[in-house]
Amino acid sequence: MARELSPVRRMEQRLLTDLRKPIWRPFMRAIRDYHLLSPGDRVAVCISGGKDSMLLAVLMRMLQRHSEVPFEADYLIMDPGYSPENRSRVEANARRLEIPYTLFESDVFEVANAQDEHPCFLCARMRRGCLYGRARALGCNKIALGHHYDDVIETTLMAMLYGGQIQAMPPMLKAKNFPGMALIRPLYRVREADIIAWRDAFGLEFLRCACRLSESAAVDESASKRQEIKRLIATLHQTNPKVEQNIFNSIHRVQLDTLVGWKYLGEAHGFLETIDQF
Repeated sequence: MARELSPVRRMEQRLLTDLRKPIWRPFMRAIRDYHLLSPGDRVAVCISGGKDSMLLAVLMRMLQRHSEVPFEADYLIMDPGYSPENRSRVEANARRLEIPYTLFESDVFEVANAQDEHPCFLCARMRRGCLYGRARALGCNKIALGHHYDDVIETTLMAMLYGGQIQAMPPMLKAKNFPGMALIRPLYRVREADIIAWRDAFGLEFLRCACRLSESAAVDESASKRQEIKRLIATLHQTNPKVEQNIFNSIHRVQLDTLVGWKYLGEAHGFLETIDQF
């Protein structure tokens, strides 16, 4: 008599069958196309408690079993100052998904929430620094975050419309303050709508941003701007269904010989330097 699969194994089976096209394939394509993993890597998979990072953890755990590239993974949950209820939910979801996590605490929320200007920006920066530090202490050379396709295109438009610059979110980034370490984004090609569909298909409930500021609606301006960008893209999609794909493709096909100015490694350059080269 065949042994009945556990709920988590059934989920994994579906990720390799009927959810293969929207989730597993783009996940694997990002790993391959952007060379996110190398033999011998030790990756800290960072779990915030939201839907994106939880799916990332599930996929990375599956990849450890299926990949031809041998790598190790540590699954990190940082408690930056969650309420007891939110912390309990994060851990309960990790256990339900059978993620072998390690939890550590920090005072990120307390420090960031004390700032009058741009607390969300400071929170994100501090959280990343804490994750790098913990990952390095564990012997990891990479951290994996749950940014997805829609994060990429929204960030690109936000930088242009509100920051006055063309700046994308790369799939891999070398750490400036932690030599020898890198940040990778394995969900780079996975659409947010497909992550939501996965969440809803299995009746999962995850955290959104769970800091005191979001609970009081005193959110950083960048959060509201991102919502504006989401609405703008949705509006454009009504008349141009390829708008998301075109934004995503544009950061892979930059025509440098048409730019007036750019920065490389923090140094400014202009078209006059290269006008005779093209």
